[in-house]
Amino acid sequence: MREHRVLSLLMGGQACVFYGAAEFSRDTDLAVLAEDGNLTRLQAALDELQAELIAVPDFDPAHLHKGHAIHFRCHHPEATGMRVDVMSKMRGVDPFPDLWERRTTLETQDGTVCDLLSLPDLVLAKKTQRDKDWPMIRRLVEAHYFENDYLRTIRDWREQRFFR
Repeated sequence: MREHRVLSLLMGGQACVFYGAAEFSRDTDLAVLAEDGNLTRLQAALDELQAELIAVPDFDPAHLHKGHAIHFRCHHPEATGMRVDVMSKMRGVDPFPDLWERRTTLETQDGTVCDLLSLPDLVLAKKTQRDKDWPMIRRLVEAHYFENDYLRTIRDWREQRFFR
């Protein structure tokens, strides 16, 4: 996606792994900007991955604007069998331009740069009716809590009399 300059954000289970709340994920979930130029670049990236549409609806911007996910299966030798799910609009989550402004950008050990939904946006996106998402929300919040040492922060605030 990055090579094709697709404005996309990793979300779902793989984003959870980056935030320290490991989850097995069978697919790659992407939030994308559903505008003509970006969708053209997305199609080029999917073509390179030899991705085929595997479910309804078809790859049409109108479906993305309605909040439908579009599902692909990759056949490129380096990504054989990988499923890619593309969304543009999610219930309870801000529009893509706002998500893009708040994104988290990480670099992996091999130098790969990844743009992810911000942690608060990922939690909102995970607030679905699926039972499996609620334990993940808890793990995300706990990982964030311990990463940021909130106990020390609260102690500092008390010393500064923010709490009485």
